[in-house]
Amino acid sequence: MKNKTVGYLLLGISLVIIFIIFLFNNAMKEIILTQCGPVHGPTCAMNKNIEQQTYLSLGMVAILIITSVILIATKPKEKIIIKKIKEKKQKKNYDLSKLRKEDKQAFDIIQESKTIFQADLIEKLGFGKAKVSRILDRLENRNLIERKRRGMTNVVVLKED
Repeated sequence: MKNKTVGYLLLGISLVIIFIIFLFNNAMKEIILTQCGPVHGPTCAMNKNIEQQTYLSLGMVAILIITSVILIATKPKEKIIIKKIKEKKQKKNYDLSKLRKEDKQAFDIIQESKTIFQADLIEKLGFGKAKVSRILDRLENRNLIERKRRGMTNVVVLKED
């Protein structure tokens, strides 16, 4: 529901409550006049209680009216939609002509994932640790990849200069 709709609804309910308060107030005054009228008159203690209760209930309705006016007067927050446009990076063309078959195979896996643990690369290639280490040395010497130490293993990162 929109704020204005809720505000108008609260305002309507507040007006109905005010009407009911005055109806009860008049009914209670008539009851007091029949009960206390000849004996106590207008100085009866019940008159003061009725006035206090009327003011209290009118105060609560005033809070409702203020709330409804605020809801009606405030503008709803505009939804700001921000679309992030990712710049399409042109794929860097790498010179792989002088690489060996296994070097190209390893580079393709690295290029596909951009970062990969050396242990995962060993598993995907199916080569031994020493052979993969030599392949990565050759790729690193050609400035195609970079190895970063992470704990007991290396992370192989594709260089995108």
